Amino acid sequence: MVIEIKHNQLLLAVIIPDNYHEPGIHFFTSDNFSQQLGYMNHSKGKTIEPHTHKKVVREIVYTQEVLFIKKGKIRVDFYDEAQNYLESRLLEKGDTILLASGGHGFEIIEDTEMIEVKQGPYSGDHDKTRFNPCSASSIRIISNQ
Repeated sequence: MVIEIKHNQLLLAVIIPDNYHEPGIHFFTSDNFSQQLGYMNHSKGKTIEPHTHKKVVREIVYTQEVLFIKKGKIRVDFYDEAQNYLESRLLEKGDTILLASGGHGFEIIEDTEMIEVKQGPYSGDHDKTRFNPCSASSIRIISNQ
């Protein structure tokens, strides 16, 4: 089951658990997202025609990130656009998350390896607004089940 985390109808994140399995191609993002997230499951013998991608000028306003958890466990804390804490989720090996909007923070629960994909070029400190995390007593972990 794919999990969409929303606040006031705004999509904050999409979590694809490691056990997600569907035949064919499924995209979890709308066509207007600057980062597209899809899942593909093809049978042996399927071919995808060779292709190139055309040069298309795009305007990226906000950075969206995709994390692939290769090993370990992390807690993701979600915040709204005003930096108010909302909820937390645990991600484990094999899980994938698109961080689409709002704020987020992480705690590494177990030694973790992950791959991050986001738009570039990276603009350093101009790319982020850092803020104080919520208190440990405020953490509410929502089950991914």
